[in-house]
Amino acid sequence: MSKEVRSPRAPAVRDNARHQWEKDRARQPRPTRAATGATEHDTGLAPDDLVFFARYRRTEATRDLADAFGVPEGTALLERRYRTRCGDDPAPFSLVTSYVPYDLVAANPDLLDESKEPWPGGTQHQLRTVGVEVDRVEERVTARPPTPEEARELRLPPDTAVILLRKTSYDTDDRVVDVSHLVLPGDRTELVFTTHLERW
Repeated sequence: MSKEVRSPRAPAVRDNARHQWEKDRARQPRPTRAATGATEHDTGLAPDDLVFFARYRRTEATRDLADAFGVPEGTALLERRYRTRCGDDPAPFSLVTSYVPYDLVAANPDLLDESKEPWPGGTQHQLRTVGVEVDRVEERVTARPPTPEEARELRLPPDTAVILLRKTSYDTDDRVVDVSHLVLPGDRTELVFTTHLERW
């Protein structure tokens, strides 16, 4: 019996400098924004190499999300699930679930329409269309064994951990405008944190 030979998977390098890159890009004309996205930035792949999937639904804030957004439990949120993969690999780069305040994004009906994805310029440009400027992004990173569903969807080898990244975006009024949960495969994700220090 022949053993399946799998080509090496494209690794993803996630550098926190990407957030400034995304913010700078949010003000560019549409052709510039459409030419490349965050996944291409992290992987070095071209847009034609990628398969993208998005699913939206209206949901209510759980206690955890209500605390994060500073809103009452049950407040309406827009939940957005994203999966992006290389065309020749069935496994996505990560499992992303993003939450934004429903009433905030409803000011632009296009932001409620999953068929508009992938959105040129990503979330920062989406927020810009409703008058929001992201001021800072906080990321918290932990790790754990995957759930059976995560292991299956990410096609993880045995005994591979997942990296959990919780990204919280704040606007210039110190208001939380996006909370994203990312599940990253530990066998092909590298996190790089670059800290620029103010000069004396």
